[in-house]
Amino acid sequence: MTRHLVATRQPVIAVELDPSLARRLSERATELPNLVVRHNDVLKTDLRELAVGRRVRIYGNLPYYITSPILHHFFEFADLIDEIHIVIQLEVAFRLVARPRTRDYGYLSVLTQYFSRPAIVLKIPRGAFRPPPEVGSALVSMPLPGEKKSAAISDEAKFFDFVKLCFAQKRKTLVNNLRTIAEPEETRELLAAAGLGAGTRAEELSVAQLAELFHKLEKLPK
Repeated sequence: MTRHLVATRQPVIAVELDPSLARRLSERATELPNLVVRHNDVLKTDLRELAVGRRVRIYGNLPYYITSPILHHFFEFADLIDEIHIVIQLEVAFRLVARPRTRDYGYLSVLTQYFSRPAIVLKIPRGAFRPPPEVGSALVSMPLPGEKKSAAISDEAKFFDFVKLCFAQKRKTLVNNLRTIAEPEETRELLAAAGLGAGTRAEELSVAQLAELFHKLEKLPK
């Protein structure tokens, strides 16, 4: 991946935590003036400092067990990212692109689709890796922005706390899951105003609908 990116002649910054891989990349960097290697944990890397005022595109093979934390970290810098292209576990890829009323739709779907427009562009068989993983993989492309552009959320941290609460117990209704922040009757009234029944669950709402419900709940008297 690094070899192909460097061939574009654009500046490439490779962030690698594994010592042996970082060393191999550093050896290549001595002959490649547009490659800079940072031996660092991507979760502790300040992408704004790396970007030095430029727009960026992110490419990577993510460690499968920390895909979600890495995506959260990337989205903290969403304002400077044009595109993200990542190889991840196929099961997680399905969650990123899932639509409402499907089995895989949940908090991670909403988070990803709020910031980007994810699409699975390539399913990768286990045999493509050495050694082969125990699970299937996929290349997911995520151009930015996503639903954020029209959602008009002023406090994103608070919004995503709200989304987590909505999906806290996926099989429960929104009326039940939101009891800690709104009276059940208030939630029923807001759902009814949106043309939704009292038995509506979070998995039935699009990102835009969740954003609208959040706005309405924020306006309720405390």
